[in-house]
Amino acid sequence: MYAVAMPRQYSMLMNASHVIMLFFKSNSGVLKPSCVSSLNPISSIWCVIENIFLAATAKGLACSMRIPVGAEGKNIADVIGAPENYLLPCYIGIGYPADDKPEVEQVQYKVEQKMHFGKW
Repeated sequence: MYAVAMPRQYSMLMNASHVIMLFFKSNSGVLKPSCVSSLNPISSIWCVIENIFLAATAKGLACSMRIPVGAEGKNIADVIGAPENYLLPCYIGIGYPADDKPEVEQVQYKVEQKMHFGKW
């Protein structure tokens, strides 16, 4: 799966009309949390990312995402001159979907099919 997904992530970003690089101000606890509240910055940025996807999709745009691996995020931050304590959680590619895009069928479920009591 990984061998298939990674090249697609790169090609989707390369072919996107626009690429958004979101940065957030990191406190010292984000990467080594001492308590739940030290994770607030990363929780907030992922809410922002979700809202970008929802807004773009509502406007008929397609989105792709790639999470930087290893030192990639730090290297990008250095190249674009981001302040020292800012982190890049992901890249977002946005553009109009291809005319020949595959159609994904939404599976409809009844609530009763998804409710579980006393088990996972």
